[in-house]
Amino acid sequence: MHKQLVCAIVLTLTVAAFAALSGRKNAVAEEERGPMLAHNVYFSLKDNSAEAKNRLVQACIKYLSKHEGEVFFAAGIRAEDLQREVNDRDFDVALHIFFKDKAAHDKYQDAQRHRKFIEENKDNWKKVRVFDSVIGQ
Repeated sequence: MHKQLVCAIVLTLTVAAFAALSGRKNAVAEEERGPMLAHNVYFSLKDNSAEAKNRLVQACIKYLSKHEGEVFFAAGIRAEDLQREVNDRDFDVALHIFFKDKAAHDKYQDAQRHRKFIEENKDNWKKVRVFDSVIGQ
């Protein structure tokens, strides 16, 4: 019984030490890599019918999701029922991508799929606003 208790304690300490070292390694890697970058794009469309909005959302999913370094992806239409004074309603479709760092964002900007998205969809864009911000500092 005593031998099992010692083994359990040694195992627990080993796991705890490994977790602490792994956490430190991740923190150091995160510090070297830099903070995440949030890339938010708001599209106002010439044809802003429900079908056109849905086509753009589907194009976002097809071409702009699952890029290397992506931490979070979402695309959708403006919430029509939110109409407070502070709500900016000057867009039809929103794109939100968080990248693990600026380098991943920069690689995405030059990606063939990103260029293809622009080429196939820009003719229906009335206005495009891009808001990039550093997050997680």
